Amino acid sequence: MSNEPVLSAAAPTFAFGARLAASPAFKELFRDGMGLVEETAAYLDGAGREESKGLERGAALAYATESMRLTTRLMQLASWLLLQRAVNEGELTQEQAAQEKSKVRLSSVGAPTPSATLVELPQSLQDLVAKAMRLQERVVHMDRLLFGSLEAPLEQASPLAGQMDRLAAAFGRR
Repeated sequence: MSNEPVLSAAAPTFAFGARLAASPAFKELFRDGMGLVEETAAYLDGAGREESKGLERGAALAYATESMRLTTRLMQLASWLLLQRAVNEGELTQEQAAQEKSKVRLSSVGAPTPSATLVELPQSLQDLVAKAMRLQERVVHMDRLLFGSLEAPLEQASPLAGQMDRLAAAFGRR
């Protein structure tokens, strides 16, 4: 007889998702995410407001657009992080969090800002955008580990691909 443990169908399974969500890695991700939300809010309400006043009209429009995109991205990421924290604290089950997660769009704010637009913006805003994109990558990675695949890939095909598909379909080539 062997001394090795025998796995049976009745043996409990390893709850990877629950362990990952309660791990130090998640706690660090949560701390980083909430810290970035606070840092961004402080910047946009303070120094960013002053920096935006000195921008030319086109750059000021890009600043307004990018700050809205940044805020949207961070609110979606914060929502995801808060859902996972609620699971960790026993306020929600993983299944309930998965249902609520359907309201959070991790990939819909994922399109990176064209670098030609970013270079017109104050360096502080550029840095916050870069941090938010990195945070999004980390959250998407953890989301995939916890829930499987994401609703849509972060990197989209060429912006023209959808138009080309529609033209092909319209002319009977699909």
